[in-house]
Amino acid sequence: MIYVGKAKSLRQRLNSYFADFASLHFRTQSMLTTAARVDWTVVRTEVEALQLEYSWIKEFDPHFNVKYRDDKSYPYLAVTMGEDFPRVQVLRGAKRKGTRYFGPYSHAWAIRETVDLLLRVFPIRSCSSGVFKRAGQIGRPCLLGYIERCSAPCVGRVTPDEHRALAEDFCDFMAGNTTRFIKRLEHKMREASAVQEYELAARLRDDVQALQKALEKQAVVLGDATDCDVIALAEDPLEAAVQVFYVRGGRIRGQRGWVVDKVEETTPGELVEHFLLQMYSESEIPREILVPAVPPDHDAVLELLEEQRGSKVDVRVPQRGDKKSLMETVERNAKEALTQHKLRRSSDLTTRGKALQEIADALELDQVPLRIECYDVSHIQGTNVVASMVVFEDGLARKSEYRRFQIKSAEGDVASIHEVISRRFKRYLEERSATGELGGEPVGEPIDPETGKPRKFAYPPNLVVVDGGPAQAAAAQRALDELGVDDVAVCGLAKRLEEVWLPGDDQPVILPRSSEGLYLLQRVRDEAHRFAITYHRAKRSRTLKESALDEVPGLGPARRQALLRHFGSVKRLSDATAEEIREVPGIGPSTAEAIVAALQGEK
Repeated sequence: MIYVGKAKSLRQRLNSYFADFASLHFRTQSMLTTAARVDWTVVRTEVEALQLEYSWIKEFDPHFNVKYRDDKSYPYLAVTMGEDFPRVQVLRGAKRKGTRYFGPYSHAWAIRETVDLLLRVFPIRSCSSGVFKRAGQIGRPCLLGYIERCSAPCVGRVTPDEHRALAEDFCDFMAGNTTRFIKRLEHKMREASAVQEYELAARLRDDVQALQKALEKQAVVLGDATDCDVIALAEDPLEAAVQVFYVRGGRIRGQRGWVVDKVEETTPGELVEHFLLQMYSESEIPREILVPAVPPDHDAVLELLEEQRGSKVDVRVPQRGDKKSLMETVERNAKEALTQHKLRRSSDLTTRGKALQEIADALELDQVPLRIECYDVSHIQGTNVVASMVVFEDGLARKSEYRRFQIKSAEGDVASIHEVISRRFKRYLEERSATGELGGEPVGEPIDPETGKPRKFAYPPNLVVVDGGPAQAAAAQRALDELGVDDVAVCGLAKRLEEVWLPGDDQPVILPRSSEGLYLLQRVRDEAHRFAITYHRAKRSRTLKESALDEVPGLGPARRQALLRHFGSVKRLSDATAEEIREVPGIGPSTAEAIVAALQGEK
């Protein structure tokens, strides 16, 4: 079994796969060419379909299903309530019956710091079975018993019932019922102080401080009674990063993350549904689960979770308030996790070499593209059109080499790509000719003799990547042909299906979704898109502010130019006071006030 899926309409589901084979993405093509046959099982309800789908995924581990696995074994704080003398410890891996778990935590040391503080107030056993047994045989407790970090049940200082009561109090505190313990200790401290038992009062004061310090290590984000899991996604066409924050008693008790392959086209709601049923099949289900998108079979998923928990479960998308803000925080963590996942691959020299070689093989280049330049165009309905150029050398970004362009033509993305490629390589040819040539090769270093720095466009790339499909790739190639540049390869990377297009080809080059070469091309394209968007937003903001000056009475073109010359930029002008604006010749008090009002209204 290579794939398990459910569908209300089998006909529609299969038609989505067995359509025109060439139009399918590589990952779907791979799944279909691997399959030998299709079988189906009919059930009565959507809940039964969900149960059967995930029981088969768990049993058969199909290769093409989304699997939420990570490369970490997250530590939990565990209390072995199933033993005669419960023990607190750090545990990883599969959960054990009769043990209460808290977490997961990002680091084991965070658990140990918390336990060290809490053992002062709840001195339960933390030693191994061997140490516990030996202490009982010799009749002497271990060091923790002597320093009052353990109640020493091994030598009978407390009865089994008294020790279990301590363990239950410890679990209640970790579960979020913190207020009553602190209030109880404070009450005892005041009583001891009243009868002049100052040493006992001081010890109780230190116990209160220890509990408060343990609480400070966990961020307070919601009300004390809030128990929920907050789930967020960050995705690209090939992968998705999932982050979960575990909130218990209004505090973030831990977090966990996964990066998963997307074998087929999935919506955020479908990813959430996969996650809920896979992750909560064997773990604690909270009363409330906050998600970024509602699962397609929301009612069926809810019924399944409530049946497993034994009580009501609320799965919803937060719309406002603290929970919405927390969801945004978790989403930022998911985006960072996806970025780090991609950067982890690019930081390895061997991986970068493999990526460059895969690109060279896929595009049939004579040599690996040690210098890659990528171009992207940004605009809103044809206004404020700009373009970006980013440079990657040896698979790493060279931000000092980035360039940005204001596009003069407004005839669409294809014309803009043609313009920016033409302008970039005209400058390259001019600066190459400035260095002189010998036998067709430039001589001397492409260094500006006046500044001593490399000329801006003196180095040609091995590969030009444009953000777009066959039309954009053809426009870039046409610009190079018109300039007589024949030693630079060109390709386009289309966003929708991550297809690589070569100029003049009818079919795209499909790189495997796990290809290091595709990851590198994605990173280059995404960086070009980010750089173009940043420039476009800045330019649009400046245009809006300049247009606000047009509405100021009595402020003509000459005075506007005088203002910009005096302050250097619209941003500095918008931050200036009326008194500072009046210093510009020709600007009176009323005009200065009108300028301030116009620009502050645009902020």
